[in-house]
Amino acid sequence: MRKFLPLLLLAVIPALQGCFPVVATGVGAGALMAADRRTSGAYIEDQAIILKATRRLDEKFNDTVHVTVNSYNRNVLLTGQTPSEALKKEAEQLVRSVSNVASVLNEITIGPLTPFSSHSNDTYITSKVKGRMIDANKFPIQHVKVVTENSVVYLLGIVTRQVADDAVEIARTTSDVKKVVKVFEYEN
Repeated sequence: MRKFLPLLLLAVIPALQGCFPVVATGVGAGALMAADRRTSGAYIEDQAIILKATRRLDEKFNDTVHVTVNSYNRNVLLTGQTPSEALKKEAEQLVRSVSNVASVLNEITIGPLTPFSSHSNDTYITSKVKGRMIDANKFPIQHVKVVTENSVVYLLGIVTRQVADDAVEIARTTSDVKKVVKVFEYEN
């Protein structure tokens, strides 16, 4: 049996290779959920809402609109651009029809779609805001979700009024931020 063990291991290892990413992803998602203010059920619902809404928007509009879907505690934030008010309203209705959506804040602007360079800049702004939040060490960073669209920063989370004020002040005073929009739920 001993001489067959190496052969058995060689035969089994390729079959197990696909398991590592699944286990690692599960561990990573579990760690994120443990640090989050939402229940694990709400966290999973939010991920499902984002996936379903994004898929529906892509199927309906293809590349004629740029809409980003974010969900926190079943409250959906829509950002991006559409060429008309009618498409903006249609995108909102499509997202409202996704199961488990509690509310929709439609921050889609009317106008031309932003170029890739704008998206890169938004990612950079989000990183700067999050970095400044970490440096300030006033609240756990995972309590506030930061979303940036066209240099406007949206702050989501379930927070105290003090955390909201601190987060807004940090975001507001970060370079290149045009405006800060609070999309918070407040703890009692």
